[in-house]
Formats: sequence, C-alpha cells, structure tokens
Amino acid sequence: MQSSQSLPAALRHRPLPWLVLCALLVGILVSVPVLAVVAEVFAPGTSDTWSHLASTVLPDYLWSTLWMCVGVGLGSACLGVGAAWLVTRYDFPWRATLEWALVLPLAVPTYVMAYTYIDLLQFVGPVQTWLRDTFGWTRADYWFPDVRSLGGAVVMFALVLYPYVYMLARTAFLERAAGMLEVGRALGLGPWRSFVRVSLPLARPAIAAGVALALMETLADFGAVSYFGVQTFTTGIYRAWFSLGDRVAAAQLASALLGFVVMVLVMERLSRGRARFHDTTLRRSHLGSVRLQGGRAALALGACLLPVLAGFVLPASILLHMAIDQGDAQFGPRFVGLTLNSVTVSAVTALVAVLLALLLAYAARLHPRGLSPITHRLGGLGYALPGTVIAVGVLIPVTRVDVGLTTWLEQHLGWQGGLLITGSIAGLVYACVVRFMTPAVQAVDAGLLKVTPSMDQAARSLGLGPWAVLCRVHLPLLRGSLLTALLLVFIDVMKELPATLVLRPFNFDTLATQAYTLASDERLAEASTAALTIVVVGLLPIIVLSRQITRSRLPGGGDP
Repeated sequence: MQSSQSLPAALRHRPLPWLVLCALLVGILVSVPVLAVVAEVFAPGTSDTWSHLASTVLPDYLWSTLWMCVGVGLGSACLGVGAAWLVTRYDFPWRATLEWALVLPLAVPTYVMAYTYIDLLQFVGPVQTWLRDTFGWTRADYWFPDVRSLGGAVVMFALVLYPYVYMLARTAFLERAAGMLEVGRALGLGPWRSFVRVSLPLARPAIAAGVALALMETLADFGAVSYFGVQTFTTGIYRAWFSLGDRVAAAQLASALLGFVVMVLVMERLSRGRARFHDTTLRRSHLGSVRLQGGRAALALGACLLPVLAGFVLPASILLHMAIDQGDAQFGPRFVGLTLNSVTVSAVTALVAVLLALLLAYAARLHPRGLSPITHRLGGLGYALPGTVIAVGVLIPVTRVDVGLTTWLEQHLGWQGGLLITGSIAGLVYACVVRFMTPAVQAVDAGLLKVTPSMDQAARSLGLGPWAVLCRVHLPLLRGSLLTALLLVFIDVMKELPATLVLRPFNFDTLATQAYTLASDERLAEASTAALTIVVVGLLPIIVLSRQITRSRLPGGGDP
C-alpha cells in the first residue's frame, strides 16, 4: 500500500475543461430534484405541522432511524464481509454455487420480504398455527417474537441488503495482492491475522461503500418500514405530504433525512482517513484456497447457506406456493408486457447511471480540487430520499421545461405529439438515475481507488492523453467494478415502486406497480405472481454478472 492524497501535479498539467463542464452539467441535472425538494423548506408561508411533529413524533423518527442504521449497518457488514471472505479464501462443499447464490437476496424487494415473513410468522400464520396445533398451546402459553417491530425490520433489511457489501467486498478480496498474503504467511500470520491485517485493510474502501449503500437504501425505504409499523423519517415524510397535505413539513423532514445521508457519506469518507489502498505489487497470481474439512467445512457451509435460505429460498418458496395455489388470474400475455416495461426502464437507467458515474469519478480523479469534487458529492445525494419525493422533485422543474418545449414545438413546427419528457419514460428514467446514481458512483469510486496513480504516470510518459488513459488503462481494470455498478442499478430499478407510480406514462405499468396495486387491496396471493416475476427477472443478470465479475478477477479468466 502507498499513501497518496491525489494524483501528482504532473498529471494535472493538461486540464480538460470539457470534462469539468460535463461533470458540472451532470451534477446539476442529478441534484436539481433534490434541490427542488430542499427549496420547499424556504417556501413562503407558515407551517404549524412542523412544530407539531417536533413536539410529538420527531424524537421517535430520530431514534428509530438511528437504531435502524446501526442494526442494518452491523448486520449487513457481518453477513457480507464474512461470506465474501469465506467463498474467496476457503474451499468447502458447494462453495462455487454459494459464490453466486449469495447475491440472490438482492432480487427480492424489501416490501415483498416483509409481506412474506409477516404472513409466515404472524399469529394466524402457518408457523404459530403449527405450534398451537402440535403442542395444544393457547396464545397465553408461549412467547413468540413480534416480527412487526424494529428488530424484525432490521433483520429483514440486513437479509436483503447484505449483498451490497458482499459483492463489493468479494471483488476487493479477489483483487487482493497474492504477494502480500504470501509475505504475511512467511512472517507467520495465520488465516485470521492475514484477514484482519492484510485483506481487510485493502478491502476497507469497498466495504465502507457497500455499508453506505445498504444504509442509504434503508433510509429511503417506505414500503417495508410502513408494513412493519416502524416510525422513521420516511414514513413521516409520506404522512406529512400525502395525509396532512403539508408540502413544507414534508420538505423539512426530507431535508433532515438528507442530513442523515450526508452523515453516512461523511463517515464513509472519514473512515478512509488520509490513507489510500492501492495495490502496488506487480503480481496477479491467484492464491490457492485453503481446503476445509469436517466440522470447519460444515460451519463455513452453514454460515454461507443461512443468509441464502433466509434471504431468498424461503421467501421465494412462499411466493411460488402462493402463485401456484392462488396466483393472479390475469397471468399470461399481460405479464410479458409488464416484464418488458420493467426490463427496459431498468436497462436504460443502469447504462445511463454507470456512464454518468464514470464521468463524475474520472473528473474528480483528474481534478481533485474545484468544482469536480462538489459535483461528485451532489451526484450521490438522491439515494437516501424516498422515490416519491424524488419524483415530485423531478416533476416541479421538468414539467415547466416540458410544457415550454412542447409549446415551442407546436408553435414553430406544428408538433402535436404531447409532452416529450413526462409523457414518455424519459421522466421516469431521469428520476431513477437521480435515485440510483449513488450505487454506480460508489462502485466506480471503489474501483478507481485500486488503480495506483503510478499507472497514470506511466501511461502519460508513453504519450497517452487523459482520454486514452481512461480507455486503455482504467476501463480494463474497472471491468469488474462497472459490471457490479450495472448489476446494482438494474436490480434497484426493477424493484423501484414509488417513483414508478408517480412518473409512469399513461397505460405504462410495471411488475412493481402490479404487485403494489394488488397487495394494497389485500390481495397478497394474487400479488405474489408479479412479485415472483420480479424475482425471476432479476435472477438472470445477477447470476450472469456475478459469475463474470468472478472470472474477470481470476488469472486467464477461468472459473474459481
């Protein structure tokens, strides 16, 4: 490892003003909806709702949100880092299968997980019913944990969100310097001390980025926390905005929520300190896995199998049983259209978000001072805000632009096609890019931190310009990180519900809106068909991209 604050001055002698301007434009476009929401705080008029909230429920929002962050952060970090280290460092039964299967919970929407587990574990659910029938108990004869609680919500979020940490940590462990681990072994470090003193520090930026993603997803969730009955800032925003009709109070709560995400991002940056985690060794040989046998192999297998069973197999099995037994009667050609709509929006958003994230990250790398770092930070603020708040933040400025543009086209060119942005999926894609830019930025940043500045210097000394350095040096090294970013954004958009409900064009439904519509009418068995389809559609890119990331990090591109 070597310490470096930024790229050497020699690499900044040839400025790229067009790159800075493009990054500035991207930062403005991504931050406009967030700023539009924050601007509502200073809207003229008074609001008695805020003072009422501050004296009644605001302390509950604060403590519940803090405990959610602490619990989900610790849970996702332990599950993700532990599983990533086991599958990359040790050889045990089913390791090759579990390596990609550990990503599967990411395909299950959090609100779907809440529906299935509450249906399974509630008093009238099959588990407690079986206990009463088997042992002859009554309600007063036994204690059963209340799944509709803060603790239950923390467990559900950790089971769904640990793949964020797992994928980034696994990529970092697969990129580890074999020479460093061999030197540590020669110095007498055992497997545990090698993990703590060598591999963990090298992977710390990726782990911090994964935990930050999990926390921001937790902060922004509405469906699951509402169904669990947990009072957080997000439920308060929805209540103030839609139940009380007070836009100013909702914006003030949203600004407080934005303060939480800023705190998370600052803590993630401070955790790195002044250190950088570049791999300066020239060796890329694959360090052989340690083969486990007997009880140790069983423990490793159980530790990796448990989150897969609890986070994917069990809820997917419940959904499958519901879909077969009492599924949606309209299943058929209509679901093909719903699936195509969901995949189209997800794929377009993922490509746009990753390209923009690469632009922001590369501009901040070449120009670490000035506007580039500011636009880089602004580009990631939307992830902690609920999708509906982002959607309203998009509607406020975009509708004005759309109406003006359509009017001009109608007057000068005779255009009669209706609104161009909000009347198509462009407005929805824009909102989803704003909402899910952070996963792409975090993944690209973690990859760029692995590229030592000396590689840029060597490329420049051979006469390559900044654009050529990006294409011929950085992009090949960032292949795994870019694939991870594509995967994260694609799956997130597939599961996105609030923004899709608000911004979808007329007669444009997705799998998420279909599942929500049926579930909100207490038709959970029928909603299971659309929910299961979301899971199934998300499985293929998860499996394919996960295996590609693994192969891209191994010598010769072979399988692990």
